[in-house]
Amino acid sequence: MLLSRLARVSQEVAATSSRSRKITLLADLFRDAEADDVPVVIPYLAGRLPQGRIGVGWRTLSRPVAPTDRPTLTVRAVDTLLGRLAKTSGPGSQAERALLVGELLGAATEEEQRFLFGLLTGEVRQGALDAVAVEGLARATGTPSTDVRRAVMLAGSLQTVAEALLADGPAALERFRLTVGRPVLPMLAHSASSVAEAVEKLGAAAVEEKLDGIRVQVHRDGDTVRVHTRTLDDITGRLPEVTAAARALPSERFVLDGEVISFDARGRPRTFQETAGRVGSRSDVATAARDVPVAPVFFDALSVDGRDLLDLPFTERHAELARLVPEPMRVRRTLVSGPEDVQAAQEFLADTLARGHEGVVVKGLDAPYSAGRRGASWLKVKPVHTLDLVVLAAEWGHGRRTDKLSNLHLGARTADGGFTMLGKTFKGLTDTMLAWQTERLRELAVDESGYVVTVRPELVVEVAYDGLQRSPRYPAGITLRFARVVRYREDKRPQEADTVETLLAAHPEVRP
Repeated sequence: MLLSRLARVSQEVAATSSRSRKITLLADLFRDAEADDVPVVIPYLAGRLPQGRIGVGWRTLSRPVAPTDRPTLTVRAVDTLLGRLAKTSGPGSQAERALLVGELLGAATEEEQRFLFGLLTGEVRQGALDAVAVEGLARATGTPSTDVRRAVMLAGSLQTVAEALLADGPAALERFRLTVGRPVLPMLAHSASSVAEAVEKLGAAAVEEKLDGIRVQVHRDGDTVRVHTRTLDDITGRLPEVTAAARALPSERFVLDGEVISFDARGRPRTFQETAGRVGSRSDVATAARDVPVAPVFFDALSVDGRDLLDLPFTERHAELARLVPEPMRVRRTLVSGPEDVQAAQEFLADTLARGHEGVVVKGLDAPYSAGRRGASWLKVKPVHTLDLVVLAAEWGHGRRTDKLSNLHLGARTADGGFTMLGKTFKGLTDTMLAWQTERLRELAVDESGYVVTVRPELVVEVAYDGLQRSPRYPAGITLRFARVVRYREDKRPQEADTVETLLAAHPEVRP
């Protein structure tokens, strides 16, 4: 498949808000694709590189390269060249990368260059594309979308299912079953503003602690234990404690869903960054396990003793979990019968927060396990932190945000009256806000160097965030987690923005 075909569809998908139109565009694309194109086409559509980070920065991309007039690049040829880029390292690698990027962009049309620039800078953002791609794939192959969705859930990979469907047709879906040892995409939760709202929606429910750890799926088949992340990465070798805990359970064949979390000497949860750092450590596991021990806490059972539990109601799955997993290794919970029990749910949330956890998940008792989807029967509730920060700069967007200032550089006040950057966000911005902020920030601009527009620190923006973590990338040594724009505060002066010290006082656990 030519890259120009993919680039055009990507632009059209980004430009339309119509779900049916997106599905039609993707269905037509999949009909034109070969099975071997799929491992590249699907990640590219979602703005991902199969190679991950390839070491190409803005400086390399900012060098102008004249485009070609006729499209000749194929998606597989681009993937091959980016694979070479990813492997380039050592002395002279920077110059080699520049040559390879020049070779790639020089073979691309102007439209293809825009797409590649967005892809390499992480600005191709289609939003919930996988769900739409499932519908498009189903239509392209004449397969019921429910069958495709379940196959993706069980395979843990849209690419794997798409390759099989395009190569062998609908009969290929028979090979995708829940298999111990092969991870499936986890069920995710929607958000609710309060436990009262969640209980009102779900009625009889379980209210469970929401731990700020690392989501894991643990598979055991005899003496073999495998531990996978929510992105299906195998991290078994990094977590000997989880392997040992799984082998101690009274069944030799199961799949469990849960979190890995670390506690300090007082029994309080450590920061997410500490747990994530431990789980991410690939060297000297024994030392890491001694310094930052972790423990699994399970909240669901997908398979026990060879029995597939996915379609059972949560009540029955939890009964299997309780039969298999002792209480200290199960998430704390309370049951409510409906809105009349909302006080009990609120008290449980308050107690959970006092114990140092981030909130609760309210789960409907009758719902099956909707792997790979945000099920309406799981609603997470956690306090929302907000800050008033100042916009220090913004980056030009791509795709639907071409010609709009999108990614905001956020700053807090410092003790000397200046501002220091705490992170970036492009989330939460409506089309109306994008248009307004582009005009306003251009008025405040003091420098436009490449893709970044630096502005006078005068515009205050209210930002919601999930927490703080330490970061050596920023001068204050901290950065915001999952920041998103709530609204602009033109009624506030920059001198009224929150300070770094105020932020650290609210989160003493991350003080550098």
